[in-house]
Order: sequence, then C-alpha cells, then structure tokens
Amino acid sequence: MADAAAPQRQSFGFLLLYALAWAGGAIAYVPFLTILLPVRMTALAGANDIQALGYVTFFGAIAASSGGVLFGWLSDRTRSRRGWVVAGLLLTIALLLAVPLASDVPSLIAIIIAWQLALNMMLAPLAAWAGDCVPDGQKGLLGGLLAFSPALGALSCAFVTIPGLADADGRLVLVALLVAGAVLPVLLLGRPRAFPELSAPVAVGAGTDEQRPASTIARMWSARLLVQIAEAALFAYLFFWFRSIEPAITDSETARLFSLVLTIAVPLALLAGRWADRSGRPILPLVICAGVLTLGLAAMALSETLLAAKLSYVVFGVAATIFLSLHSGQTLRVLRRPERRGRDLGLFNLTNTVPSLIMPWLTISLVPGFGFDALFLLLAALASIAVLLLATMPRLR
Repeated sequence: MADAAAPQRQSFGFLLLYALAWAGGAIAYVPFLTILLPVRMTALAGANDIQALGYVTFFGAIAASSGGVLFGWLSDRTRSRRGWVVAGLLLTIALLLAVPLASDVPSLIAIIIAWQLALNMMLAPLAAWAGDCVPDGQKGLLGGLLAFSPALGALSCAFVTIPGLADADGRLVLVALLVAGAVLPVLLLGRPRAFPELSAPVAVGAGTDEQRPASTIARMWSARLLVQIAEAALFAYLFFWFRSIEPAITDSETARLFSLVLTIAVPLALLAGRWADRSGRPILPLVICAGVLTLGLAAMALSETLLAAKLSYVVFGVAATIFLSLHSGQTLRVLRRPERRGRDLGLFNLTNTVPSLIMPWLTISLVPGFGFDALFLLLAALASIAVLLLATMPRLR
C-alpha cells in the first residue's frame, strides 16, 4: 500500500514538456535578437544600424517589462494560463513572420515592440502555470530542467544560421516553426496533476509557511537583478573583451565557448536542483553559485592571457547559468499568493529586462577610461552583494 503521508509529486513527463515550452521562449528571442534582427536592421538603416538597434533594444525592454506584468496580472484575473499562452504563441509567430513586411526602421521598431508584448503574453502566464502545478519538493528539479532553455536557444541560433539552409526570410520561418514545436506539446499533451493547495487563496496575515515576508521576496529579487546585470554585460561584450586580449580571436570561437558553458551547466543544474529538493536547502545552491560566479568575475578582471580569460569566463558562465535556472524555480517557492502569482512573476521578470537598460551605461562609463578590468571588478562587487543577501536569508522550508 502506498504511503498516504508521502508527498505528492508532479509527473516527470509534464515537467519535461513544460521545460521544453519554456525553452521555446529562448528559441524565439535568442536567434532573432542576436543574429536575425541586427542583419535586418543593417539592411534597412545602413550606416545608422547601431543607433537604430539601440532604439529597438531600449523600447523592446520597456515593452517586455510592461508586458510581463500586464499579462501575468491578466492571467491571474481570468484564472486561465493556457489560453493566454496559446494567444501569445500565435501572435509571437505571426509577428515574426511579419518582420519582412517592414519597409523602414520605424515600422520595424513597431513590429518588435508588438512582438515583445506578444512574447510576454506567452511567457508570463507560462511562468505562473508552473507555480500552479509544481510542489515545493520539486522546484529544484524544475529549476534544473529550465537550464535547457538557454542551451536550446543557442542551439537554435546555430541551426537557423547554417549556411545555405535558408535565406533571411526563411530563417524567420524556421524560428517560428521551432517555437511552435517547443510550446505546442505542453498545450496539447500536458495533463498536470492537480494540486489545489497551490492555487488556494492565502489569507492576509498568514504565517510565514504560507506567506513569505516581504524582505525574503526583496532579497530574492535583488540578488537576481545583481547577477543578471553581470550576465547581460558578458552576453553583450564577451567578444569585445576577448578581442581586447587577443585581436586574432574569431566570433565563431567565442560562440563555441558560449555553447560549451551552456552544455556544462545543464547536468550540473539538474544535480544541484535535485540535491536542493532532497536536502531541503533550496537557497544554499544559489549562495554557492553566486559565490563562484563572483570569483569568476574577479579572475576575469585579473586575466592577462586568452587562456586565463577563457577559463575564468567558463567558471563565471557555468555558475551564472545554474544560478539563474535554479533561482527561477525557487522564486515560485517565495511567491505564495496564487491570486497574484502571475503579476508578481511579472515583477520578478523586471530583473531580466532592466539590466538591458542599466548595462550599457555601466560599460560606457567604465570601459573607455578604465578598461574591462574595472567593469568586471564592479560586477564582482555587485555579485558579492547577492551572496550576502541570500546567505543571510531565513532558511526556507
């Protein structure tokens, strides 16, 4: 006879389908924003492409920030996650396919803003859906599975840009097909086990087992923001830093190193997530990863050879990828109000979008006068604050 007191668990099949759907978001934006959009912008703006791309980045980040909060809140109000995910998926694909219709820079910017809103119409309710379906005892495993998202995003980027596979418009079609192939399975086949206690309203004034103190939520939010600022800086300027050390390095060599980091991070994130579930120490892996990535940033600041630079970046990149994946799972643990879970996750999503607004100013202020060393030391100092914020948190159960 099964032990009635044994904790119930969500089916592993649903967790896999959910992780694939979440990776669909990365498949949508990684190849598009890093390769396909810049190429399209150059064709329309010519010599002014960098300035025009800056406008897209700025207004796109604002649209993503507001869209995450808005559609998360709407999915709370309507008590429907799946319907919003379907609508967001359809609009995301339609707007991707509409990009070739843009005949000038303003129309392309308008399409990108609408696309960012549509993408977050899909992702915000999808994030909240995990909070409705995954018990605390599996949130570490969920976070580990989410590490597949950046890896599949990078893999899709390499796939759609295979020489001779498709022209510029065809690549957009490939991205749309890949996104649909990643998200549709959970919508069509996902049948999660119901956990009514995860969606039951929490009474105001409930104890900390049901409603986390605001200070705990603020610590989790701030720690992710600080790490995301460092991750965004490296995502944008990694190649330029390597080139400042070794001018002969190629962009393909940098891309291979980036892919290696993501590949290493996936199994380690799964192991760390499972350990967190089994040990009942959900925050400790985050503290360790934040500490390791801080050391990686400090080592990057001290690197004088390309080999040292690559090794220190691998340390940082692996730790940061594991941190961000596990943090996404454990965020659901601290946001205990299901009636506003989508909205609150939208506010947490600001830690993903706000760094795009902060990071360029940090880089412009430091790198021209003091070099990348000063930037990495500042990022290491910010990451060390994240370590302190998490290490001094009350233990979560």
